[in-house]
Amino acid sequence: MNQKLLFIVNPHAGKAEIRGKLLELVCLFTARGWQVELYPTQRRLDACELLTRRAGEFDLIVCCGGDGTLNETVSGLIASGARVPLGYIPAGTVNDFASSLHLSKNMLEAAQTILDGRPFSCDVGSFGGRYFTYIAGFGAFTDVSYQTSQETKNLLGRAAYLLEAIRQLPNIQAYHICIEHDGQTLEDDFIFGMVSNATSVGGFKMLEPGISMSDGLLEVLLVRQPPTLLKTQALISAILHQDLSSEFLVCFRTTSLTVLAAQKVPWTLDGEYGGCPERVEIHTCKHALEVLVND
Repeated sequence: MNQKLLFIVNPHAGKAEIRGKLLELVCLFTARGWQVELYPTQRRLDACELLTRRAGEFDLIVCCGGDGTLNETVSGLIASGARVPLGYIPAGTVNDFASSLHLSKNMLEAAQTILDGRPFSCDVGSFGGRYFTYIAGFGAFTDVSYQTSQETKNLLGRAAYLLEAIRQLPNIQAYHICIEHDGQTLEDDFIFGMVSNATSVGGFKMLEPGISMSDGLLEVLLVRQPPTLLKTQALISAILHQDLSSEFLVCFRTTSLTVLAAQKVPWTLDGEYGGCPERVEIHTCKHALEVLVND
């Protein structure tokens, strides 16, 4: 009896390349003995709601879309309680999760990895009861991905994010935040902060070396508000030269942290709007996901 595969597709992701490859991909899975059920997403949270109800009915889940679609898929899979392997065919604009796991951006090659690869036990971040596969962030530019239209992303690719970020430069806001982790307390004004489990964010390599996506640790990067224009230039130089000793950069690794803000702070989770909590607990769900990767 054929094993059952649920193929979740976001037909609008990236440049909608999936529309020209879909039949070939389904045939590829079918030829290897999989009974494929295809589900094109219709709206936001569609994949999450579907998997919460039905993930346990399948032997394999395959997601084709961008980081947002993947986030919904992972969230629904974890919420279902079913331990079903996940295959990912990246089809978004940046695809940070795929870059971190060295998954091919070529759809047919990614599908071949799903068929011939091995399961990798991957950590997932928990954000106040929600989940993120690679980043939870606040502050400067973190809302760029969900404020940039899909049409602009399709037309300009990664440059669309940079253009939107440049447009926001005059309006950067600092947030007074207290962070508790590992028995320590850190309090300051920050213009940016991210909690991640990835080697690539926004299409760019992370500053810290030796990052693992299965060690049970989250990487935290905070950027203090520079007091002057000259200090701002020093901060930019530190980031460009990956100088983690800068007085404006705070980096650490942890299994959990609590973030308390003096006001509502907008967050993004895997490029999607994550709400405006004044207090949130973030922690690692170690080995919460079995992702198929290259041998």
